[in-house]
Amino acid sequence: MGQTARVSALVWTAAGSLLAWLWLLLCQGFFWRTDVRLPPRREPDVWPPVCVVVPARDEAAVLPAALPSLLLQDYQGRAEVFLVDDGSTDGTGALARELADRHGGLPLTVSSPGEPPAGWTGKLWAVRHGIGLARARGPEYLLLTDADIAHAPDSLRELVAAARSGAFDVVSQMARLRVESVWERFVVPAFVYFFAQLYPFRRISGVGTRTAAAAGGCVLLRAETAGRARIPDAIRHAVIDDVALARAVKGAGGRVWLGLADRVDSVRPYPRLGDLWRMVSRSAYAQLRHQPLLLAGTVAGLVLVYLVPPAAVVAGLAGGDAAAAVTGGLAWLVMAGTYVPMLRYYGQPLWLAPLLPFTAFLYLLMTVDSAVQHYRGRGAAWKGRTYARPEALPDEG
Repeated sequence: MGQTARVSALVWTAAGSLLAWLWLLLCQGFFWRTDVRLPPRREPDVWPPVCVVVPARDEAAVLPAALPSLLLQDYQGRAEVFLVDDGSTDGTGALARELADRHGGLPLTVSSPGEPPAGWTGKLWAVRHGIGLARARGPEYLLLTDADIAHAPDSLRELVAAARSGAFDVVSQMARLRVESVWERFVVPAFVYFFAQLYPFRRISGVGTRTAAAAGGCVLLRAETAGRARIPDAIRHAVIDDVALARAVKGAGGRVWLGLADRVDSVRPYPRLGDLWRMVSRSAYAQLRHQPLLLAGTVAGLVLVYLVPPAAVVAGLAGGDAAAAVTGGLAWLVMAGTYVPMLRYYGQPLWLAPLLPFTAFLYLLMTVDSAVQHYRGRGAAWKGRTYARPEALPDEG
């Protein structure tokens, strides 16, 4: 009787995982599809002025591969670049000026705002400074882009045309991340896959939908909307600043579009597991609003959705429980099938699809580690800065 109960529990758990996957497949905004690219667009008769704001902290290693792509944008309107050196110690600012002298192109201004005050992340303090400088030029749009992002020559034109044609206040593209090392192959496509699962791209652009997100590496923002939504002041302590920006824009009545990029690429390498671990864990618990119950629910959800299917297959085969093995196998098959489009987008071998549970387990550990670091008082640590816990920040009033 006890053995029957255990077997039944295994089958029911596997069935719960299968139902969860069927729901994700059909009811979560078709998150697994990778065909959400820049929306239909037409070139405007007059190209509006644009200012590009690039926050940069210790980016000398990647700047030569990224900054020239911005300076050499083929844009028919008025445009210029503001690189904000956020306290770099590796000569980022001097290198930026040298690259501008060597390549020419759009005008470049290099400036530094000094250390951020309490309650500000370094990146958003740099963005605030850059936007302040840009406003004096009267831009219609601001392109907020990271120092490791390389843009195709027509990137700015395409973004502006999409924003104008669709009347979007934000047009954001998720840059294609580098996938060369073994660990990048395992972790990077899954990172984008999980992000799309949390924030289905199709829902973001829908009128009246609450889902809001952007990809911080490439955000074209209407300047008037930025002022109305009080960006970046309203999100000054946000570690996940791109999602916070999109929420602020939607909260101010703006429209947001987010999709995958074709020719906007991150040149930052993450060759070791430790590099990727730090990238994920620095913001994972912030994504859960530092709530222990949300952490517990997330861990339980990851176990049920990603780990139960292979466990049910192994346990079912080992124990002669065909129902558990078949049910777990079906859930595993649906899981792998939804991952295939992302692997194709990144040009990766499809045999990685059945290994998604292994990658999900790594993300589970990264999320738990993020919470551990938070309760040790480290908050979100990045490039030599450790940010205070949210409850330690001064009140807005």
